[in-house]
Amino acid sequence: MARILLIVGGGIAAFKAAELIRLARRHGHAVTPVLTGGGSHFVTPMTLAALAESPVYTSLWDLKDETEMGHIQLSRAADLVLVCPATADLLAKMAAGIADDLATTLLLATDKPVFAAPAMNVRMWLHEATQANVATLRQRGVTVIDPTEGAMACGEYGPGRLPEPAEIFAQVFRHPGPDPGSRFLPEEPKEEAGSRAEPGMKIQDADLTGRHILVTAGPTHEPIDPVRVIANRSSGRQGFAIAAAAAALGARVTLVAGPVALPTPPGVARIDVETADQMLAAVDSALPADAAILVAAVADWKVSPSPTKLKKSAGPPQLRFAPNPDILATLGTHPDRPRLLVGFAAETDDLLANAASKRSAKKADWIVANDVSGDVMGGPSNHLHLVTAEGVEDLGAGSKEQLARQLVARIAQELS
Repeated sequence: MARILLIVGGGIAAFKAAELIRLARRHGHAVTPVLTGGGSHFVTPMTLAALAESPVYTSLWDLKDETEMGHIQLSRAADLVLVCPATADLLAKMAAGIADDLATTLLLATDKPVFAAPAMNVRMWLHEATQANVATLRQRGVTVIDPTEGAMACGEYGPGRLPEPAEIFAQVFRHPGPDPGSRFLPEEPKEEAGSRAEPGMKIQDADLTGRHILVTAGPTHEPIDPVRVIANRSSGRQGFAIAAAAAALGARVTLVAGPVALPTPPGVARIDVETADQMLAAVDSALPADAAILVAAVADWKVSPSPTKLKKSAGPPQLRFAPNPDILATLGTHPDRPRLLVGFAAETDDLLANAASKRSAKKADWIVANDVSGDVMGGPSNHLHLVTAEGVEDLGAGSKEQLARQLVARIAQELS
């Protein structure tokens, strides 16, 4: 069990601190909240106290505590300090060593690992002053959890959103490597005999600790000549969201990504490829895996590329197509076949019938079917159906991140 000193900064994302407390408490950790003046405009001390089952500290000038140097005791009694959300102001004060309230005094007095989860307007996050402060803090050993990209309360879009509580929890407690928080790995929740989670279980009730999850995402580019390719409109967002959700549940995640312009999710090992042949080789090298989730939109066909640029003046090129390897079907009969093999079927018509046929033909356990007749390819949302041997389950419509968490929770349920 870890003793967490949670500093809640002032920002709309402060409401997520309440869910973070619930998640930490569910895994047996003790949380002592420190609420800044700004944070109190978004969440109340009573809310945090009820969830943490602990007093909430708000002022440096509590005479009873300060006669005993309470701020020093608070900073030393914790196993780690987490600032969530970390505003631009808090990051600046941390970098400058300013101690003008309880939160900043605790941060200056602590000798324990410090984690900061920033959340702010995209322009504030990208400002050179904020980036310089983040670089300074990282150089000093503070673990700064990168914000995610998305729509913000201010109406703008870009990096600056606070990650979901489960993702923050994973970064603090389950990040691979010599991270200061790795010593506080939570015990894997024990499942009672005969118990089974229902479909649609919440992601915070699932766990993938100790599992290896393999994910493919994005398109493949099949070269025609040195400057032209055969491609498709896949953005990779759904696959990247699935990789992020699996890592947030403690899995060791290998993400094989086609050509996309997306940041690597925290805690994910990424392999970049371009062609279908390269993707198959990367997938094969990543085995064995407990589950493989093949989201990538792999090109069905390739050509023998010209070594020089094809000239328009020469007229329409005569392209001779050859089939690309079928990665899903290959894994269906692979000697190291994953325990759970999940494919995706992007269809514009006869969605469920085509998905069921694909599941059988490829020897997959599950097929996730999505209708791509609209703006799904590259868009922020999706509507998924899960096709299994038992039938069809409608996972509903929502953001790709939301659906990723729901699907990964189902995978965790199946593997348990």
